[in-house]
Amino acid sequence: MTPPARKIQLVRIAHVYYKYADLEKARQFFVDFGFTEERKLVDGNGEAEKIYFRGYGTEPWVLCALKSDEPGFGGAAFVVESEEDLRIAAETLPKASRIYELENAPGGGRGVTFLDPVDGWPMHLVHGQKSTDMLEIPLPNTPVNYPTEKNRPANKTQRFTKRPAPVHKLGHFGVRTTDFAKAHEFYCSRFNFLASDIVHDAEKIDRTAFYRLDRGQQEVDHHSFFFTEGPTYKVHHSSYETHDFDTQVLGHDWLREKGYTNCWGIGRHVMGSQIFDYWFDPSDFIFEHYVDGDLLTSDEPTHRSQAGPGSLHVWGPEPPQTFLTLRPRSRAGSSMM
Repeated sequence: MTPPARKIQLVRIAHVYYKYADLEKARQFFVDFGFTEERKLVDGNGEAEKIYFRGYGTEPWVLCALKSDEPGFGGAAFVVESEEDLRIAAETLPKASRIYELENAPGGGRGVTFLDPVDGWPMHLVHGQKSTDMLEIPLPNTPVNYPTEKNRPANKTQRFTKRPAPVHKLGHFGVRTTDFAKAHEFYCSRFNFLASDIVHDAEKIDRTAFYRLDRGQQEVDHHSFFFTEGPTYKVHHSSYETHDFDTQVLGHDWLREKGYTNCWGIGRHVMGSQIFDYWFDPSDFIFEHYVDGDLLTSDEPTHRSQAGPGSLHVWGPEPPQTFLTLRPRSRAGSSMM
């Protein structure tokens, strides 16, 4: 790998790719999860081979589901600051592609794909995508009443409609890496990632890190990327912001009633503070709804802690082995709430 002239400047996380043998079953899950189908591409026989999904925010798309013989994770993409960042990526990153056009993708743009130097999974960098207007989705915005502070006017009631929890944006994704130290050095030296939290084991060896983007005084999510060390590589999950807690729980009930399997939740994380709700899709990939996450600037220092009981969540059910070790789930699983 050629040493970089400077760090590649990432602006925000953009989208992820997943591969499915049964694309229609995946499509139905994503609709029930709260995505909006934006564009479908078909093959010569008229069968869907690629489906782009968006949230109700301004990103042209946040997830692409692809037809494949075997399920798989196709990587995540970050928006870079300039065309120059794409050029640096193409010339200096491991097994990087040339700059290419995002043909047929909503919003267009150009991209570069490279391979993670530890485990070989793909990461994508994009620039020049056109943002889109927010979708007009009815969302609750009613003041909350507390015991000694009543904010909602008298005779003003709370009423909700059962439905999926609408996805606003992609918030973060994470993987299990086989070499934490090598991955940490690479991503922090090549990109403007800044560790918000690093978790070590009892021997003081760092095993997990949650990274935000260093955007100076701009407020950014606590993390947009994380990895944790383990014996083999595997994608852990991708996470999507929804509107508020009521919306999240309505989405939880919707997924449960549709027969999907809850992985873990609902609960409240410690690092990042999000209220979380993790679900398995039909191919056992984990997808998270979250609300109420922390925002940080570059002024916030990196926090270090030891892994242990209570380090992952402050309330909610205990994390199952399917979440901690990514062990295949039991088909008999059900909602944990």
